[in-house]
Amino acid sequence: MRWLAKFIYFKLLGWEITGNTNFSNNTIKKAVIIAVPHTSWHDFYIGIILRKISGIKTNFVGKKELFKWPFGWYFRYVGGAPLDRTSGQNKVQAIAKLFEGKDEFRLTLAPEGTRKKVKEWKTGFYYIAKEAKVPIIMFTLDFKNKRNNISEPFYPTDDIEADFKFMKSFFKGVVGKKPEYS
Repeated sequence: MRWLAKFIYFKLLGWEITGNTNFSNNTIKKAVIIAVPHTSWHDFYIGIILRKISGIKTNFVGKKELFKWPFGWYFRYVGGAPLDRTSGQNKVQAIAKLFEGKDEFRLTLAPEGTRKKVKEWKTGFYYIAKEAKVPIIMFTLDFKNKRNNISEPFYPTDDIEADFKFMKSFFKGVVGKKPEYS
């Protein structure tokens, strides 16, 4: 199946992978991966194909309702974990706990929190990485240039403003599937 994923990604879709080649050798077992910009459902299959090509297992969280029949088995199979989104819970701590007891867990999130255009990123991913004591890996969904650029691991500091400035600079000029939402 890996050859088919490569054929689709490189030949049919015409995409390329740039950046952190160490990520491909499976040395980073736990991380928060942020994918930007998240503008379309197309982002999901690009991530799934890239995951197959690289051989890197990645995970995601979704509302628990997605994990019911008939699609629940598939979402779990591709690395999904259900999340109870009812109010009154500390979701950062709940998600950070998903890292505990696992040898390998790479959680992929969209810091925008939606596929629509936003002015500011949500901060949950940042605090999840800090709470779980794992690095953040930045990952572009650049449909304009058909490129996924992967950053080196970045460990958040205690200066959220400087950290966000650094992370946002990685995505400068990247255009999503829907440019008006980028």
